[in-house]
Amino acid sequence: MNPALMAYLEHRTRLLSRVRRVLIEDLHVQREPDAIDPDAPLFGTGLGLDSVDAVELIVCLETEFAFRLDDAALARSSMRTVNSLVDLVLRKQGGAYVAA
Repeated sequence: MNPALMAYLEHRTRLLSRVRRVLIEDLHVQREPDAIDPDAPLFGTGLGLDSVDAVELIVCLETEFAFRLDDAALARSSMRTVNSLVDLVLRKQGGAYVAA
């Protein structure tokens, strides 16, 4: 496998782990980390988050990953699934790891 792609996948896996930890520890999602499906919806029938959780989630992600989210449209589009949150973090990291 291409070394750059391997590094990207490993980095993405670490970010997924950290996002799951934020959901469990800061938003009190009552699931084990591996039980949080990366493609499950964050709201409604998925993880059951609500609008108050959305605000708290953004603040927690900004703190955990040391970025500032000023674009409301980007925030909304990134608040669909755990994977979309990981994509957000990757974008905010400035493309340090970009899939080939």
